[in-house]
Amino acid sequence: MGRHDRPAAGAAAWRNWAGNQSAWPRRTATPRSADEVADEVRRAGAGGLTVRMVGTGHSFTPAAVTDGVMLYPGRMTGIRSVDTAAGLVTVEAGCPLHVLNAALLARGLALANLGDIQVQTVAGAIQTGTHGTGRDVGGIAAQVAGLELVLADGSIVTCAAEPGAAPSRGPGAPPPAAATPAGSGPAGHPPGLFDAARVGLGALGVVTAVTFKVVPAFLLEAREEPMRWGEVTARLDELTSQNEHFEFYWFPHTEGCLTKRNNRTAGPARPLPRLRYLIDDEFLSNTVFGAACRLGHAAPGLIKPVNTVASRALGARTYVDAAYRVFTSPRRVRFKEQEYAIPREDLPDVLGEIRALFARRDWRISFPIEVRVTPGDDPWLSTAHGRDSAYIAIHVYHASPHQEYFRDVEALMTAVEGRPHWGKMHTRSAEYLRQAYPRYGDFVALRDELDPERRFGNAYLTQVLGP
Repeated sequence: MGRHDRPAAGAAAWRNWAGNQSAWPRRTATPRSADEVADEVRRAGAGGLTVRMVGTGHSFTPAAVTDGVMLYPGRMTGIRSVDTAAGLVTVEAGCPLHVLNAALLARGLALANLGDIQVQTVAGAIQTGTHGTGRDVGGIAAQVAGLELVLADGSIVTCAAEPGAAPSRGPGAPPPAAATPAGSGPAGHPPGLFDAARVGLGALGVVTAVTFKVVPAFLLEAREEPMRWGEVTARLDELTSQNEHFEFYWFPHTEGCLTKRNNRTAGPARPLPRLRYLIDDEFLSNTVFGAACRLGHAAPGLIKPVNTVASRALGARTYVDAAYRVFTSPRRVRFKEQEYAIPREDLPDVLGEIRALFARRDWRISFPIEVRVTPGDDPWLSTAHGRDSAYIAIHVYHASPHQEYFRDVEALMTAVEGRPHWGKMHTRSAEYLRQAYPRYGDFVALRDELDPERRFGNAYLTQVLGP
């Protein structure tokens, strides 16, 4: 197992993708198994240190930050088991989603829904509530059937929706300390571990393996086309109800939107020609867009005309490909992001209020605003817990100021009981979140029971869960 001493003064040991969060841990380690994670947790406890497992750093919040022990999951990336008949796949916590997606497709399987980025680790994605857009299928955590975790005392436990979905340890590994269905917890602990830990923020334990419910591989027909703001907002109910997956992007300071409709099809596959992909998704969406963001950062007065040109330059395209290739896109331009889940029925009014904000404020925003929807689900801290939800995500170029923009939009979101994405920038505290989540009190009580010394604590968890 690799261990590293504290870095030299002034040198950041860890920095997230956006560059807005840094950490200087006392010690780092790259464990190869749940047992080695347990060893590190016990060692940290003996030294009075906190422990956090990082992913690929795609959270914009300080969720992974620690000055204690930072665990890197780069040696825990294997696929432990595939049960095609049962539709269950167990994968280690550090496996990136893009590796899992390709491995599933090679076996004729797929996750039913994904977000638009696939570089995150599976554990990082579910612990922060990563989601896509969907009429019938929710976020990634809603597709989890079982978890393996290392608790604060160093014990290894599993929890699952059904006993048969608990992650296997692999050949030769000792059994976990407890294997528990959703309705019960490890011996001596309260029930509910599975429903709490699927979106657990790393507060209940270190996730070391995930069992996903998977489906037979399928094709999606992607239909992407520009629309005017007025048409999109007038047709929201139609577009979200008649398509399995619908989202749109509004280019601030313009009337232009890009709509995306993804629906299952029997095929045949008609992927984007390689040249079209390179021009649209790499050159225009990343290289040219990155240059435009840098230009707008240097000369904000150019943002409005550049957005107008960009929104008018968008062309329609239709293609058919394996689901994960349609759901996900490369994102190479660095940004900062805030995203809220609001009740689905409030979406039209909130969008109108955001549009009105732009009319009142002298903002210069180069990044499109992204709008998605999901059905309600049941993980206790899922942003869609118990209600059909709409997601509004706002972004700024990573080097640009965000404070006023994020603050004013956040006020609109919280006015309708919005819930912030756990991995994206927000200012909500435990007092607000307690009112926003029906099972929040149960989650905090379970955390108090499992981690009374806050072995997995950090400043962010104090902010959102309390001390």
